[in-house]
Amino acid sequence: MISQKIWSEQSAQHASELVKRAVLAENILLHKKPLVLHSDNGSPMKGATLLETLYQLGITPSNSRPRVSNDNPYAESIFKTFKYCPGYPDKGFETIKQARTWTLQFINWYNYEHLHSGIKYLTPHQRHSGLSNKILKKRIKVYEQAQLKHPERWSRNIRNWSVENIVWLNPEKSSILKKEETKSS
Repeated sequence: MISQKIWSEQSAQHASELVKRAVLAENILLHKKPLVLHSDNGSPMKGATLLETLYQLGITPSNSRPRVSNDNPYAESIFKTFKYCPGYPDKGFETIKQARTWTLQFINWYNYEHLHSGIKYLTPHQRHSGLSNKILKKRIKVYEQAQLKHPERWSRNIRNWSVENIVWLNPEKSSILKKEETKSS
């Protein structure tokens, strides 16, 4: 997570401020890559203030399909991790200050400590800061040495530690077929 803020109400103005903060903090515009912000169909995310901010920053807005609650699996996944994390209050937060404090602690844990199976057991910080290749090369060596030392413990090749450079929300059918062909050859 590169930016967050908790307000007492939702608005397109707040969403716009959050996007601007994230873009500035991450120097996102320097990357010269096409950017898309995918969100639900809530009024703050479709409001004129946010849409104008996105257009000014060269970010393409994308919204979930109507009545499709799981159209953004990444957001759904983080919500589940958030709500099932030890320490999440059963009855919600009593104050906005409590919510802000708990959320900052959660994000620190999530970004710097939590190892994610979807990104080869790296932390988001390791992946985001470019450390993943170095870590995974080291990990491959450890696995290869373990396999050489104790081949009886291995019935297959070592785990695939390669990292996908492009991640799709809804991959095009042709890219799925190409990936399946590569796996089968």
